[in-house]
Amino acid sequence: MLFSIPNLFTALRIFMTPFILTALAQGHFLLGGWLFGAAAFTDLLDGAVARKFGGVTKFGQYLDPIADKILLVSMYLGLAAGHAIPYWTIYLIFGRDLWIVLMSSIALKFTTYRDLTPSVWGKSSTFLQIMTAIALMGAHGYQDAVLLRICDFLIWGLALLAVVSGGDYTMRGVRWLAKRNR
Repeated sequence: MLFSIPNLFTALRIFMTPFILTALAQGHFLLGGWLFGAAAFTDLLDGAVARKFGGVTKFGQYLDPIADKILLVSMYLGLAAGHAIPYWTIYLIFGRDLWIVLMSSIALKFTTYRDLTPSVWGKSSTFLQIMTAIALMGAHGYQDAVLLRICDFLIWGLALLAVVSGGDYTMRGVRWLAKRNR
């Protein structure tokens, strides 16, 4: 089913994304933070409503993670455009994501490998991306010097986890190929 209440919450999250991107790019970090909070709330609602009232749909299962990725990518693009984060961070995060999508696509097309579940490193990387974005919006919104310094460390942690998680996904694929070719 295409139209369900949970899917409408997911669609609302996608609809809100350009407003969040614009607010952050224009340096309105607190507004971007509040809009992100509202978008995150729709993410909680769509899952809760879908589970509670049996509204889980195949379309929603595909759309929800896409909506999440669109939101996260847009937040980082907005933070970079608003000069809250260096562009190299964007290249690293996007590079990791593109690498994972490329490897997954190759695996799905040319192999029988289907274990595309997120690893603990991948989940940790995504969690730190979200927490860093929230910290950056708060630090720049309030011009808090201490929080800005903490954000510097978070950015380096984010970079490290992006590399580690990308390497972990790569090694999962390499181990599967090695095991298969024995």
